Amino acid sequence: MKILVTGFEPFGGEDINPSWEAVERLHAPEGTELVRLRLPVVFREAGEQLAAALRREQPDLVLCIGQAAGRDAITPERLGVNLMDASIPDNAGFQPQEEPVIPGAPTAYFARLPVAALAEAIRAAGVPAQVSNSAGLFVCNALLYRLLYEMETGYPHMRGGFLHVPCLPEQAERLGKEKPLPSLELSRIVRGLQAALDFFGENREA
Repeated sequence: MKILVTGFEPFGGEDINPSWEAVERLHAPEGTELVRLRLPVVFREAGEQLAAALRREQPDLVLCIGQAAGRDAITPERLGVNLMDASIPDNAGFQPQEEPVIPGAPTAYFARLPVAALAEAIRAAGVPAQVSNSAGLFVCNALLYRLLYEMETGYPHMRGGFLHVPCLPEQAERLGKEKPLPSLELSRIVRGLQAALDFFGENREA
């Protein structure tokens, strides 16, 4: 089984993004091949790079990872919506307002992941996790929607979805406007994401 795992570059003035820091530290479960991809925090370019990687790598499973400041747990996302509505510009200066990710495409897609079971596997590793019903409307959601659209239209047997991770402790104070944000140490983020990978390594048809 080939697994493609993506993380993002820093954004919003930060010099670190825990999604990519964690992805770099993951290892392939026994009997699998792990491919890593670092994506730009740029609405359309991130989706194009992911689509190219799907064509090139033909993975069986895709896990996209992103940072969600303000969350206190790793959150598998239940669905991606066909909408971009950004409160800040992306790293290319693009700040869409109420624009579709893909014009004319369906309103939303459900992730092709057993999100509840995945959250339980992460909690079993001692890391907080819960299912999320909203991936926001920034680049993370746009990437998730593009992934699900690509799978729906061209890769019927591929599985995939998105997991958000909290910010790191060193980010929490400077990102919080009135008080430090919830955070999670990088070692625990890695442990939780590794538990997610191991879940699929042990449950090849999940």
